Amino acid sequence: MMFKKMMMFLLYVITGILGFAALYFAADFIFSRIPANSNDPNSKKEITAYILSNGVHTDIVLPVKNEFEDWTKIFPIENTKGKSMNNSYISIGWGDKGFYLNTPEWKDLTLKTALIAGFGIGETALHVTYYKNMVENDLCYKIQIDSIQYSILKNYIIDALDKDAEGKPILIHTNAQYGDNDAFYEAKGAYSLFYSCNTWSNSALKKANMPSGMWTVFDKGILQHYHK
Repeated sequence: MMFKKMMMFLLYVITGILGFAALYFAADFIFSRIPANSNDPNSKKEITAYILSNGVHTDIVLPVKNEFEDWTKIFPIENTKGKSMNNSYISIGWGDKGFYLNTPEWKDLTLKTALIAGFGIGETALHVTYYKNMVENDLCYKIQIDSIQYSILKNYIIDALDKDAEGKPILIHTNAQYGDNDAFYEAKGAYSLFYSCNTWSNSALKKANMPSGMWTVFDKGILQHYHK
């Protein structure tokens, strides 16, 4: 009798997990495909931006310097290993701090890191990377935006930063950089199953009236709006 009860309990648990997973993926499939914005053909779109993915995580890519912002003043080049000044673009993404620092590759993912991130109880960070140039492909899409859209993206990124007493971004001192041109900074907010790095990017694009979905947790939910 006890064995039968245990088997029934396990069956309910497994059924519940599978049911939740089905609803989760179905919700993302549906809501990510509903366009959140419409293009304004009358605006003067003279600023080049990119939507970049590594196959899982999306970043927003903007010019390093223009008349509206010099990102090197916010994210100093000196904070990168390479300290290269020859860069044209900066990519910025938000995510779980544990994922960023402890999981350079999927094989490094631990159950503890996954649970902390999934349940939204960990800290978050901004990952900033400088690029000399961008190459368009299935994971990197170019888009022209206007000054208003740029300003919205800029403010969204700066507002996501956790700042020190002097109002400056807080550099995360770590050896977990992915290359010579990136750095991590403390950020606000909580990562979870329902608000991922891609949800953060999608929310920025929605605010800036750029191609985006109603809601998504996966990079494909964003990239599909940029396929030509």
